[in-house]
Amino acid sequence: MDYRSIEKSIIKKYRKDIFAKFIRAVYDYELIQDGDVIAVCISGGKDSFLLAKVLEEFQRHKRIDFKLKFISMNPGYNDINLKMIKENAKKLNLNIEIFETDIFEIVEKNAEREPCYLCAKMRRGYLYNKASELGCNKIALGHHFDDVIETTMLNVLYSGTFKTMLPKLKSDNFEGVELIRPLYNVYEKSVKAWVNYNNLEFINCGCPLSKSINDSKRSEMKNLINELEKNNEYVRKNIFASAHNVNLDNIIEYKKDNKKINYLDEY
Repeated sequence: MDYRSIEKSIIKKYRKDIFAKFIRAVYDYELIQDGDVIAVCISGGKDSFLLAKVLEEFQRHKRIDFKLKFISMNPGYNDINLKMIKENAKKLNLNIEIFETDIFEIVEKNAEREPCYLCAKMRRGYLYNKASELGCNKIALGHHFDDVIETTMLNVLYSGTFKTMLPKLKSDNFEGVELIRPLYNVYEKSVKAWVNYNNLEFINCGCPLSKSINDSKRSEMKNLINELEKNNEYVRKNIFASAHNVNLDNIIEYKKDNKKINYLDEY
């Protein structure tokens, strides 16, 4: 299947489940404005490649005047994974710039307890640096609906705090640069369906430690949500909606601008 057919599937067969939900997130959360230069971060997985294609498709509609730059960071992939990324970029007609880092090597040596946390933190720093170097004011990541609800549950169950993954976020260290998540409303099952329909194959994580951390807390959350959904089909939607429907009248304590506010303050 050539790239034109793959592109067509996004706006035809998966218009409702992918493209319409992407459009809704763009407008609901004001993710893209005229004049934006967006660094689309392609990890090599299914989500980031789909992100690149929906953004490219949206750009063609000329509803908003913005530019895209496709970047892919090599944190230390083996030759097989790196080759697959390059082949998929060619197959999907994407002109990506690959830049080198030594993240996997550093993580393997220095993070015995939380390798995923250190890896994600370092990746983010490198991506912001590269985006700034290219003159971009935004970086787009491929996090989807399921990433959002899993993060919400992780924070509640393991951190004792109620917070979620935001659709956009200002950088603390790179002034004028924002992170955006345009697939915020798209279910992972829809991404997988698009991949299977087009007979595509992408790398998963590519991390040399991935086999030893398969039973991670995020995997645990994914399994928990799947189990809960067997008895309540609205579980995913309700977890997602909870971050949009916080009732401060029934919260004992919350933070605003790093200041704690207790319900007794206004009791």
